Amino acid sequence: MKLNYKRTILVGFAFFLISAFWQAYDATIALTLTNKFGMSQTWSGVIMALDNILALFMLPMFGALSDKHKGKSGRRTPFIRFGTIVAAIALVALSFADGVQLQQLKEVSAIDDEAALVTLYDAQADGSTVFTAPDGDRFVLGTDGSDTTLDISREDFIAIRSTDKTTVTDLDSGETKEISPYAQYVTPVRQAYAAQATAANPGPLILFICLLLVLLVAMATFRSPAVALMPDVTMKPLRSKANAIINLMGTAGGILVLVLGMVFATSSVKNSMMNYTLFYTVIAGVMIGALITFLLTVKEPQWAAQMQSDSLRYGVDEQQEQEQSGEKRKLSGPELRSLILILLSVALWYFGYNAVTSKYSVYAPNVLQKNYNTTMLIAQGAAIVAYLPAGMVASKIGRRKTILAGVAMLCAAFAVAAMMTASSPDWLMNIMFALAGIAWATINVNSFPMVVEMCSGSDVGKYTGFYYTASMAAQTVTPMLSGFLMDKMNMMVLFPYAAIFVALAFVTMFFVRHGDAKITAKKGLEALNVED
Repeated sequence: MKLNYKRTILVGFAFFLISAFWQAYDATIALTLTNKFGMSQTWSGVIMALDNILALFMLPMFGALSDKHKGKSGRRTPFIRFGTIVAAIALVALSFADGVQLQQLKEVSAIDDEAALVTLYDAQADGSTVFTAPDGDRFVLGTDGSDTTLDISREDFIAIRSTDKTTVTDLDSGETKEISPYAQYVTPVRQAYAAQATAANPGPLILFICLLLVLLVAMATFRSPAVALMPDVTMKPLRSKANAIINLMGTAGGILVLVLGMVFATSSVKNSMMNYTLFYTVIAGVMIGALITFLLTVKEPQWAAQMQSDSLRYGVDEQQEQEQSGEKRKLSGPELRSLILILLSVALWYFGYNAVTSKYSVYAPNVLQKNYNTTMLIAQGAAIVAYLPAGMVASKIGRRKTILAGVAMLCAAFAVAAMMTASSPDWLMNIMFALAGIAWATINVNSFPMVVEMCSGSDVGKYTGFYYTASMAAQTVTPMLSGFLMDKMNMMVLFPYAAIFVALAFVTMFFVRHGDAKITAKKGLEALNVED
């Protein structure tokens, strides 16, 4: 029995387009909300968490609906087709709402334009815009509750360009560091100006959020059906290998969008007020192209029927029927403890990892003055190389030990990244993101199998729900919590925040005692060596 890799790759195009969308979403929506609508990190985090809030109840609902659906094209394909088309249309429409807001900001949207900088300075200086920078007194743009003043002259402010960097000395520690005056002065004032414009005319923001909701609902309609399709067409003994291929397809979709982000320079400070219409149209085209490939090549009803007949042929269904006909297996006390600890670990490492992925597009240009697309691309590339080896290592030393090694690597990567500044060498951050990518692949490939290892076949869906509830709950809360801390303290809190939560995940995972794969001698099904 061998996995049909070609068939699995074709099924994986659904994951490819899903990952492509979420990569574009994470990279641009937070920037749009903060730069163009003037939202705080806290409120942008709330908006960024909407997809996870919707997922908590929509993913189980649409998964159950697809289970009951009967049609010529199968149970899952109609949901994938409908959701992708609606999402692609809504994504392009979202860019037009973004353009409406840019019209409100046309006087200040031109980067490095002297007239735009004059408008920004005068709005701040005459008190019409009140803003205090988060980095302390030395960089306060200023407010005392009534009057607004700048600690920089009008001439100096207007002379600032997005490419400028300045070396400053901390008055307390004596430490020197390289900063971007543009990020310290101009960007916060422009965001304050955008907040004022949004408050005066909230129509574009309302339109943007309504379209965003349509987009997120459309994506939620087919995420669970897409996840369920792989088990529908793959026999149980082969699903772990198939899941690695699916993860590789998803990562490939994310890498493609990162490359497109580099082509469009979406992370460049000069493009922080860019119109995303062309970029979103290209992303929508990628999604539709992947959907067309999926529809033309994936024969869901035939492949599902073949999987069922092959399962009967090799006795897989007989095992399942015996399992389901008997009394449902109950977890022992130690097993239940391990399950709870695994789910807690899942939530904790998602608290750390998702905070970085949802906020790094804001952190990189403002704190590091670096291109976030490059480092995220390195992380994705490292992950795609590590997926299959991570599964092989787990088969040798066990899932728990492999996950602990991955958690330790992820914590180390975030801890080192926390100490980096704009003057730090680019290669060091690249190494840390490569390490984070390898670590995340190591964790991701092996954590879900640990959860379902402890359940009977009739409970796989329920235990899958446990796993995704833990991960989605964390992804719902962490953008808001990390955004709140970035507002109240400063942006530098992001990586220490992530490192602390990942370290806590190591502690909980260390005490897990069940869920590892049971190693048995090759016999029965494993002895067969024929194509499926």
